Amino acid sequence: MQRIINFILSYRNAFLYGFLMVISLALTIRTHSYHQSKFFNSSKWVMGNVYGTASNISSYFGLREENNRLLEENEQLRKLLFNPQKEPVQEKDSIFKDYEVITANLIKNSFSSPRNYVTIDKGENHGIEQDMGVITTKGILGIVENTSSKFATVQSVLNTKSNINAKIKNTNYFGSLIWDVQDYKVVQLIDIPRLVPLVVGDTIVTGAMSSIFPENIPIGVIKKYDLNASRSFYNIDVELFNDMANIKNVYLIKNMNKEEIKKLEAKTADE
Repeated sequence: MQRIINFILSYRNAFLYGFLMVISLALTIRTHSYHQSKFFNSSKWVMGNVYGTASNISSYFGLREENNRLLEENEQLRKLLFNPQKEPVQEKDSIFKDYEVITANLIKNSFSSPRNYVTIDKGENHGIEQDMGVITTKGILGIVENTSSKFATVQSVLNTKSNINAKIKNTNYFGSLIWDVQDYKVVQLIDIPRLVPLVVGDTIVTGAMSSIFPENIPIGVIKKYDLNASRSFYNIDVELFNDMANIKNVYLIKNMNKEEIKKLEAKTADE
């Protein structure tokens, strides 16, 4: 307490000066309309900036909630996209007749090794299963390989083991999408016959010969192409739409008919 008293006594002149200045300013503002106007305009400007800063801070901390809301809306839109002219099953609106879509976030990403995998924050508890397709808002990312109760690993398209059915958009010419490890921005489309007319810039999308991805999911565009050693098929470099080094939010696609298709194909193969 004595220290506080000593501090006040030491700076009493400064405190007195400040007190008198406040009184003089108050009297000036009250007795002069010009000064009063300037004071209130300045106050509004200061308070406006304070409230604006507070609003920006509040909005920043609300970004995660807003982002989750947008992801949920996109999830519903993609269900409609993958299930054209189909209505939701009445018992559970989140399940559609052909494809179900689940949102998730990446918690680990690799893109610089020959066999790249990503880890997501959803697992068996959220309905994630092996062989579910994984995409982003721009294009395909990979296929679920392993799951735990809360997490799952995804085999990236940037993996030498990856082999995905793909085609040239608006055609029925199919091939296999692989990766040659040379560039994380570019994958290869093989087995496209030489009779197919190609143009650099043509769009490559997923094909219909797969029970994992719906048809026409974007992949990338033709960067360059040439004929292979047998000169019967093209080797095509495809520049990915996805920036594989900068991915956060993903969508997992479950084909509700996959098991029935696999059982039928297995039965046919055994005959």
